[in-house]
Amino acid sequence: MVKSKQDKRFELFASIVMILVMAVIIFPFVLLFVSSITDENTLLINGYSIFPKKLSLDAYKYIWNSGSVIMRAYATTVCITLVGTICHVAIVALVAYPLSLRNLPGKRVFNFLILFTILFHGGLVPTYMIYTTVLHIKDTYLALLVPNLLFSSFNAIIVRTYLRTNVPSELYESAKIDGASEFRIFREIVLPLGKPIFVTIAVFAGLNYWNDWTNGLYYISDSSKYSIQQLLNVMVKNIQYLTQYGRAPANGAIPSIGLRMAIAFIAMLPILIMYPFLTKYFEKGITLGSVKG
Repeated sequence: MVKSKQDKRFELFASIVMILVMAVIIFPFVLLFVSSITDENTLLINGYSIFPKKLSLDAYKYIWNSGSVIMRAYATTVCITLVGTICHVAIVALVAYPLSLRNLPGKRVFNFLILFTILFHGGLVPTYMIYTTVLHIKDTYLALLVPNLLFSSFNAIIVRTYLRTNVPSELYESAKIDGASEFRIFREIVLPLGKPIFVTIAVFAGLNYWNDWTNGLYYISDSSKYSIQQLLNVMVKNIQYLTQYGRAPANGAIPSIGLRMAIAFIAMLPILIMYPFLTKYFEKGITLGSVKG
């Protein structure tokens, strides 16, 4: 197929635009990493730069000295993210599937209750009191798993709409005629055909669990149960305190600005590593779902 000059110009223009967009996206990550390995005095005098005059690994040395604490926080965050993501997707799927059925008794009531929780919330203080005095999850790993993240009404509505519009009701009827139970229909029809939306929800839930630090701030005071985000937040506050009140070591070995950049880079490094694999799986799920649908 021979392309016209107009098509070639459009492709060139589109390529240039995409390159500029990718540069805008990648630039902050590069600047963050370079700033984390820039000498502290250079940052104070010259500010942030892609090409600093002097490099230093003092920030990463400081973090390395706290290696055991960071590894424990990483392990906690990884486990909470994996368990939380699986539970989140399972609960959302089990709620959305019945709501997608046309003949569900009381469907309007359930839809109203889910929508109501999106518009109205009990507030932070009552929520905190229920979780701490009734459910007693303070200083437990459930405090990182349950509050605000285990279920999302918005995600349930998205999955419900997807299943209603992309999974033909005739499949449910034919499966019931063949004697399939609701659970078998859910396992063998809903899960395979809903794979694209379930993968999407899983990615969003995983990112929410990995980046969450508010649950740890509210419910965790035991340092052995810190998530990586909460631990890094505490480290930044400690550095600020030492710098502000002049309690840093005499040689000025604490790189306050560079340490913040290094902490931010370390926190997002696993996501950057896993992103290509998630993207590949996400695209594969979309293709599979579109073919089967």
